[in-house]
Amino acid sequence: MDFIGTILWPIKWTIEAILVGFHWLFTYLGLESEAGFTWVLSIAGLVVVVRAALIPLFVRQIKSQRKMLEIAPDLKKIQDKYKGKRDQFSREAMSRETMALYGKHKTSPFASCLPLLVQMPIFFGLFSVLNSSFQGLSGVGLLDEQLSAEFGRATLFGIAPLGATMTTADGNVWVIVIAAVLIVLMTASQFITQLQIMSKNQSPEMKSSPMYRQQRILLYILPLVFLVSGVAFPLGVMFYWFVSNIWTMVQQFIVIRNMPTPGSEAALAREARMAKKRQRRGLPEIIDEEPEVDEAKKTQRVQPVSKNRAKKKGGR
Repeated sequence: MDFIGTILWPIKWTIEAILVGFHWLFTYLGLESEAGFTWVLSIAGLVVVVRAALIPLFVRQIKSQRKMLEIAPDLKKIQDKYKGKRDQFSREAMSRETMALYGKHKTSPFASCLPLLVQMPIFFGLFSVLNSSFQGLSGVGLLDEQLSAEFGRATLFGIAPLGATMTTADGNVWVIVIAAVLIVLMTASQFITQLQIMSKNQSPEMKSSPMYRQQRILLYILPLVFLVSGVAFPLGVMFYWFVSNIWTMVQQFIVIRNMPTPGSEAALAREARMAKKRQRRGLPEIIDEEPEVDEAKKTQRVQPVSKNRAKKKGGR
């Protein structure tokens, strides 16, 4: 076993255990064991398990994005401070100040990429499992020889093997057609997810920051990655990727709708919805006003007068 195989072994074992578990569940419910639809549903079940396990990382990603929003003005000050300075000393000083700012607020721009980075080994693990099954090899764990053979023979719509790629289609036009459709769907879902974040969930301060400009570049680069890499991935991996993108899109929609970035377009829309709900329920509108100071509290405090002093004043 090579170095990469050693690293992927526990990942492949876990993937096989989840796939076999869902495959057993669906066959127990009455689906055919060798049917491609059963294995496609098992891959969808793998997506649900993986993405549910990544929810804590997603929450961390949201918190990191909020902190990046908070420090955006400070980052811009550092950018403006060294604007036009291209010498090595200035670059190093700018890098030190930027990293110190990240460390002070315990955040990093790379935290938003964590869910995707964690999923990459799973993509390659599933790719390896599919490739082994497609070649008639048994898995490393619960995917025994019989199940591996069934997985290797499984097809989408009965015409396209899950383990086939556009480069190994062997003249199967349907593999190329379905792969092209999946690539388009993956690209579109990824683009829509990023677009809804940038168009609705960014405050004016964030839109003026350098990081926003970098995100706009990634908005168009990431779909190109799907277009290039999709040619080499098996249909089963692309199906996993597509379902995972749908999960991300729905998850982002829920977050943007219910926990939008303060000051963003989504936050203003949420405030408008909450105001309409209060109006329908007959509740008073919430208005941020400074509390009125009672006039009695503004008057000067009257000092108490002792009895002796009162008598003297009375005698006068």
